[in-house]
Amino acid sequence: MRIYWWILITLLASLVGVGLILFMTATPVQMSLYLILTMVGLFCLIWIISRFKGMHLIFSILLGLVFFGLGYYGMTSYVLSREDTRELPPITRQVDTPGDGHTAVVYFTHGEPETYDPIGWLNQFREFDKQGVPFVPKLVRPFFIYQLRNAYLQVGQSHHRQMHIQMAKALQQSLIDAGYPDFRVYLSFLDDEPRPDAAVVDALNKGADEIIAAEIFVSISNHTAEGEELIKSVGTEDYGIPLKFTGPLWNSSTLHRMFVEKANAAIGEMDKSKVGVILVGHGQPDAWDQEFASETEHEMLFRQKILDLFVEDGYLADNLGLAWMSFKEPRPAELVEQLIENNVEMVLFFSAAISADSIHSQFDIPELIHEADIPDNIPVINLGAWNDHPLTIQAIQELVLTQVD
Repeated sequence: MRIYWWILITLLASLVGVGLILFMTATPVQMSLYLILTMVGLFCLIWIISRFKGMHLIFSILLGLVFFGLGYYGMTSYVLSREDTRELPPITRQVDTPGDGHTAVVYFTHGEPETYDPIGWLNQFREFDKQGVPFVPKLVRPFFIYQLRNAYLQVGQSHHRQMHIQMAKALQQSLIDAGYPDFRVYLSFLDDEPRPDAAVVDALNKGADEIIAAEIFVSISNHTAEGEELIKSVGTEDYGIPLKFTGPLWNSSTLHRMFVEKANAAIGEMDKSKVGVILVGHGQPDAWDQEFASETEHEMLFRQKILDLFVEDGYLADNLGLAWMSFKEPRPAELVEQLIENNVEMVLFFSAAISADSIHSQFDIPELIHEADIPDNIPVINLGAWNDHPLTIQAIQELVLTQVD
């Protein structure tokens, strides 16, 4: 009869391992069910193991741990292997079909689902593994996804997609106002619908005679490399369609000025010498800098140019600073406390490397800022990502027009 108990231990321990991963990675609607099932399985497992004594007890515990590990590992591998189901539409345009004369501006940016979906990070994990870039170990990645879901639960939904829709519409209108009525903007995302290559196919099918890929990023990075690879894979040259890339926005003086304008609007008549400003960059591990050194380099140059403008506008250099969201120092809370020691009366912070509101700017960076010990009488104001500020749209327009012959 004891053999049946051993079998039951192996089954329950495996199911607990599987259930734990499902709980950590499932949608918010499903997670409570998986938590209940996991807890029931764990309770039954503990009850059965507690029936054993002596060496049998030790053996049953070890057996349970081994099969829990197998269940955990197997389900982790399954979850991480989930493929991106976004499909590329067919090209219906014939090679010798003339276009209609319009220039397609393929606006491509990072992208983020409005509600929790880890597929973007699953794709990123695979890209890092392919490149040999060190990141979170495979068995720890479900905990990373769990934290991502928690962030979505805190903010309700990401505003990233909707903000980029607004920005793309504003860019379209600005191009028309600038005398380019034959330019059409095609929105696309690396981690949302439609993909950059799908936007290029759409532009081809609609008769584009030229394609300009507008890279809405602050730096050259693995993200811009991924987007460029997808766009080039369509093969526009087979149709005689010129393809150009704008490059990112780190060196845009217009975008630099946007930060100062936002800050001035937020402080009103307050004395600028009493205001602290923090530009929070994204950050990446030092090991990644070996693969894409330009990402850190461009983030640093971008933010330093902005700080220089703040000083020119009357802010005190001692009350301005650069922090990092991840991997690098200083962290935001450390800088906040330093500014408070400088006797500032207000602190402004920007998610400086984020193009449009996202989980990073809505949750992650504010959480890091508020880890600081902040007196109640000092307002700390989140000025967010770039978003659809008129100077942001002007900066993107200027970038696009650099590719016009």
